[in-house]
Amino acid sequence: MALALGVGFNATVGARSVKLSIITVCYNSVQTIAHCLASVADQSFSQIEHIVIDGASTDGTAALVRDKGHHVVQLVSEPDHGIYDAMNKGLALATGDIIGILNADDRYADKKVLTRVATQMARQNLDILYGDVAFFQPDDPSKLVRRFSSARFNPGRIGWGWMPAHPALFVRREVFERVGPYRTDYKIAGDYEWVARAFSAGPMRHAYLPEVLVHMQMGGVSTRNWRSTVLLNQEVIRACRTNGISTNWFKILSKYPMKAMEWIRP
Repeated sequence: MALALGVGFNATVGARSVKLSIITVCYNSVQTIAHCLASVADQSFSQIEHIVIDGASTDGTAALVRDKGHHVVQLVSEPDHGIYDAMNKGLALATGDIIGILNADDRYADKKVLTRVATQMARQNLDILYGDVAFFQPDDPSKLVRRFSSARFNPGRIGWGWMPAHPALFVRREVFERVGPYRTDYKIAGDYEWVARAFSAGPMRHAYLPEVLVHMQMGGVSTRNWRSTVLLNQEVIRACRTNGISTNWFKILSKYPMKAMEWIRP
């Protein structure tokens, strides 16, 4: 595990003094966002700042957030220039010590996820913590069909197409301030580019939490169809090369046999 330099958490400070900012970006998400809101509101950890960035939805999403999201401290509803522009709006508003991204159709695995995240990050004085996500079908949220494990990630594997599961990635706000926001010229792999840039910027104190932190709905933009997969990998290669990380198509495609093992057999 690489060690970070510079300012970090005081290792003696308990998790209770840590504040988490959770950013949810959405567009026409009225069918799913209520579950997302509830999963944040139900967390046992008390110091949570939930920020919702809505891209001027036309299906009543913003109204539902106002009605159901009584815990939401910031709701912005206006046009944006894509998902990473929306995330950057959330980053600009975030005041927490730790920042996480939770998509509108995702939910935390249980009520103590953020307590465990805050405790682990404070205890180990971490810059970045990441865990696993489990995917479910939209028509049956109780049935998990795939587990995306972040266990295989380490900075040396970025050029091979590996990154931590983004909804289960938690980052100190100071790291975002140092590394910068998401690049908005990426359509699908802006989170991958940010990870590549962050780990290329210098030592990071990072750790893997070996458990499922987020339940994620199947059918996201990066896994929607083969065209999305091609675009994703094109952007991954571009992200690596932009940040001085050696890669090629062979490296990127070599991960897929291992990823096929993530599917859960009945």
